This record gives sequence, structure tokens and C-alpha cells, in this order.
Amino acid sequence: MKNYIYRLSVVVGCTFLTVIAGCKKDLLNTQPLSAISDATFWKTANDATLALNGVYDSGAGFTGYNFWAATSMVNLDLMAGNGSEKESIPDNFTNGTLNSTYGFVGSYYSQAYSQITRCNNFLANIGSVSMDATQKAVMIGEVKTIRAYNYFNLALYFGDVPLVQKLLTVEEANSVFRTPKSEVWAFCETELKAAAAVLPVSVSADRLGHMTSASALAILGRLQLAQKKWAEAAATYKAIIDFNYYTIDPRYRELFLNAGETSREIIMAMQYIRDTYNHALLQYLTPETWGGWHQYSPFNELVEAYECKDGKTIAESPLFDKNNPYNNRDPRMDFNIMISDRTSFRGKVYSAKPGTTLPDRLNQYPGVWSGYAIYKFLEDDPAVATTNNTGNNFPLIRYAEVLLGYLEAKLESGTGVDQALLDATINKVRGRAAVAMPAVTTTDPTALRAIIRRERRVEFAFEGIRYFDCLRWGIIGTENNQQFTGMKLTNDPANYKDYPVNTNGYYIYKKRNFVVGRNELWPIPQSERDLNKNLTQNPGY
Repeated sequence: MKNYIYRLSVVVGCTFLTVIAGCKKDLLNTQPLSAISDATFWKTANDATLALNGVYDSGAGFTGYNFWAATSMVNLDLMAGNGSEKESIPDNFTNGTLNSTYGFVGSYYSQAYSQITRCNNFLANIGSVSMDATQKAVMIGEVKTIRAYNYFNLALYFGDVPLVQKLLTVEEANSVFRTPKSEVWAFCETELKAAAAVLPVSVSADRLGHMTSASALAILGRLQLAQKKWAEAAATYKAIIDFNYYTIDPRYRELFLNAGETSREIIMAMQYIRDTYNHALLQYLTPETWGGWHQYSPFNELVEAYECKDGKTIAESPLFDKNNPYNNRDPRMDFNIMISDRTSFRGKVYSAKPGTTLPDRLNQYPGVWSGYAIYKFLEDDPAVATTNNTGNNFPLIRYAEVLLGYLEAKLESGTGVDQALLDATINKVRGRAAVAMPAVTTTDPTALRAIIRRERRVEFAFEGIRYFDCLRWGIIGTENNQQFTGMKLTNDPANYKDYPVNTNGYYIYKKRNFVVGRNELWPIPQSERDLNKNLTQNPGY
């Protein structure tokens, strides 16, 4: 995919009728824009390839919010009790004030349907192309996987949504009805199974980013977990395991940098190219000390979820020192989160110490920062990526998720868990060389369930699946309805007066008021309902 990221756009009518086709720069220069139409374009295998690249295009630079872009996925994690953001976008989704006119809700919805329309356009026209039948079947499988991924997410976050499987006229698009969530997900399951059957297990280096059988099955696994189809999910994940191709990389931090892009742990990733099709995540992530915006602020509640090096929680471990709370912890804490006066980056130490003149001092924007920053994804080498020009890919699904999903499905299906299964799944994830956390040995269902859930939270922090997990576990309300805290400010909270702190000396930061029974679903955007009176609204909006 990294060779094919130029695009042309033809926008017709409304959300459902956006058609975007991608093409190489050299081919774009030789093909007049006015000559491209469905009547003249769909002739050769090369035409099909160009159209397929257009289907994959989910936006570069400061793209809007969708279920692919790096900034969008980070925000999904922050919405689930993992952090906040300068403009309070995650808080606006989860603090009880969400409404149908909020622009970011509309972006997730409209951009998903824009890509679905490109999928439908491809599927409507690919039949007329003269090309190798096997290659054509693979392309169709890729497009169906992309479409199903969007529909899965739309139904997850919005509930009932229009299930559009063909190109529509403007009149048709403005009169569609919402399809029950169960039917949307049944459609996704059928499509993903069919796609997995024809897609390759893996792709060559020059085709990285294309959907594979593992991609389709991994999305299917998420769908089955969300529906509590435990036995089916276990079988789906086992199919990926049995490919014997994907593996747990001994590295961790490098998986999210340029150095990890070809890792066999990466099953599905959003592809970018520096200078050509770059993205803005590093501009958002990088603290102001290094010229970034320091847009995101992790919560201390996420920091506290990381175990001590003995594999015990901070409430249980004798290694935990409340006066030096960041010592003796799971290495992933330091790989994922910048901690004041502890984390080094590009030759400098990050500091949020308040009352100073430092760019990232806690009190520079009162109430906006937690004192922490996101370290994951920050490229160490400025020759590889800068704050406003990075081509590093963004992992969407890793093999670690397959192993943890398989273990969870086996546990919840009631078929029994033994040490061999633990060693083949969660202990591979925790035991990678860069992490080297102690093996899990308990098979008690209640204890193991808590461990699996914690493991998913800390392993996949900021990768975009925490909200999905909290929704399907039924804990999205409790995870958000609390007083969140930030960095450690004092070991003497009783006598500390400079900034508000809790009884343990942590900065009192954000508070959310998630409305249980309403905010589990996002509202259908009012802009869509203004165009289509057949679209009903979710309860409470």
C-alpha cells in the first residue's frame, strides 16, 4: 500500500454518494481527470488496482475522525477512561453532554459511510473488468473486509444504522431506514467469513497494508466477542493461530515506530508515507518541549493499572512504594506513558513540574493537562519522523489481540483453562523479551478474567480498542463516572496547598458524568436526520 497513496476525488450529493478513487502519481499525470468515469474506467486489472487503492484511502494529514486514522483511534481509547485531550473531545463524548450536533460524532459516521460507498462502487463495477479470476476474488475479499469493518464499528457505536449494500441515488440515500444492529452484525459475519476464505494468509512486503485472511478473521473475532459468541470467537482466533505465520515480537516500543512496520505481529495497520501521505499524530502527541502540541493527557488511573514487576497489582505488591510509585513497574508503563522527570526523549527529560517556566509545566494551561503525556508512537529518530511529517504506520490489530481474545473466549465459553493454554496465550504477550513480566498461573475464572481485562488495557493502551472492550464488558459507565487524577505532586498531601491533590498526593484532574442507559450509544448526527426524515434517533438524544 505504501506505493499507492495518491488520490482523486469526485464528490456527488451526500454522505452515501461520495466516490473516491486512488491512483499512482505518474498514472494520474497521464490520465486526464475529465476522462475518468465508471463507463470508461473499469476495463483492466490496472483500473481495478487503482480503484482498490481508492477504497483503502481513509485520509492523511489532519483528516477527520473515522475508525482508521491514528488520531481517531487514540481518542477512542481516551474516551474509555484512559485520558483526556486539550479540546476535551474524549470528555465531550463521555461526560453526559454529548448531543447529535457534535461535529466529531458526525465525522465518525459520515467518513465510515464515505468509505462504504467507495466499497459499494467497487463491488458494483469490478465484474466488468477483464482480469485474473483469482486476483479479482482477492480484491473483492479485501473490499468486503473493509466494508464490514466499517459496519461493525458503526453498529457498535451507533446501534441501528442503515445497511447500504449498493450505490444509491440521492433520493434513495435520503430515504433509507436504520437496520437493526443484529442484522448489520449478521451481515458483517457473513461477509468476513466469505472474505477470509479467499484472502491470502499474508502478503509480500510490497503489499503491506492489504487485507489478509487474518485481518478478516481478527475483525470477525471482535464481532463475536462483542456478541458473546465465545465458542465461535475461540474457533476464529484459533484459525489465525493455526496459520503459524503471525508471532509475538520480542520488542514492544518498536512495534509503534518505523522499525516495527514489517513485524509479523502486525495483522492490520493504517498505512502512511512520509512527505506523501503522512499523518498528524506526532504533532498531537509530542510535548511542547519538542515543538508539539501536547494534545493528550493520560489519566493516572491508567498508570495505576500497570502491575509491579512481580506481576502483582500496586495494591498487592510489596515492591510498590507509594512515595516512588513509578519504580519497579511493568516496563510497558514507561513504553507507553511519559512521566515527569523520568522519561527521556531525543536527549531531553520530559518535565511537567508546576511552578516552573518549562513548556510542559502542569499549570501552563490550568486544568488542561494531567502532567502525563503519551510516549507510545513517538519516533525516537528525527531523521525518520518529525512532529508534522511522519509516515509511520498505525497498528490497528496485532497478534497479541488474537492470543488474548482466544484466551478470553476459551475462559468465557466454560471449556476450561489450563497452564498450557495460559503459556500459549497471555504468557507469550507478557513474556516478550522487552516486557518480561511474570507468567500468569491462576486458572480461577474470576481472578483470570480480571487479569485478562487488565492485560488488554495496558498492552493496547492508546491503540483504539479500550472503548470497544468497555462497551462489551458493560463497564463503560463505571470506567467514566469517576474523579480522574494526574501526576504525583506530593508525598505529604495533608500539608500540600499549591494544587488540588487527593489523599495519595495525585493531582485532581477531570471528572466525567457518563449517563448510563444513554451514552452507551452515540446519537445519529442531526445533519443526517435533516436530510433524511426516516432516520430515527437513539434514546435520550
